[in-house]
Amino acid sequence: MILATLWLLVPLIALAYHYGPGQERLALEHTDDLLAESQAAVADENWPEAIRLYQDALAKLPKEKTQISRKIQLEIAKAKMQNSQLPEAREELAALAAEIQSDPYASPELKQQVTSTLANARYYMTYLMKLEGKPDAEWEPEIEAARQEYKLLAQNSQAGSKHLLDLEATIRLARATPKELYGLPIPSQ
Repeated sequence: MILATLWLLVPLIALAYHYGPGQERLALEHTDDLLAESQAAVADENWPEAIRLYQDALAKLPKEKTQISRKIQLEIAKAKMQNSQLPEAREELAALAAEIQSDPYASPELKQQVTSTLANARYYMTYLMKLEGKPDAEWEPEIEAARQEYKLLAQNSQAGSKHLLDLEATIRLARATPKELYGLPIPSQ
């Protein structure tokens, strides 16, 4: 009798799991599928598709998965930088960096990645502003922020030599005149 009662409860338990924790698991599996598609689009350099897929994955992700959410936001910003949406990506990166810096539980690796990507975005924004002939007052805060971020990364990173090279490039860019930049290929990201 007890065995029969327990056997009849199995569908009830399965139903409870399906509508409870099972929904989160389904959402995570769907998010993983979208992330795999996103990475394939990045490998194919299909930036608009990668952005769309990353945004879809972010929308499907449960709200409490903040670390994964931030990684996806970083990847969206990187794809936007490659898709000629540098100003928008730079703004999103600045907001993400501020959010991560205020979170004591954020992973140090993610902080470093976001800071590095933000410094790159600032560098390229400065490069473009100088090419456009913008006044010093507009581009100097960007390049100074990039310089400080690269310096911080060089001091706190095992890959310090790469960040030192980035720091040197930032200093050279700050000193360069627009005439010196004309005719040069825009540095690759």
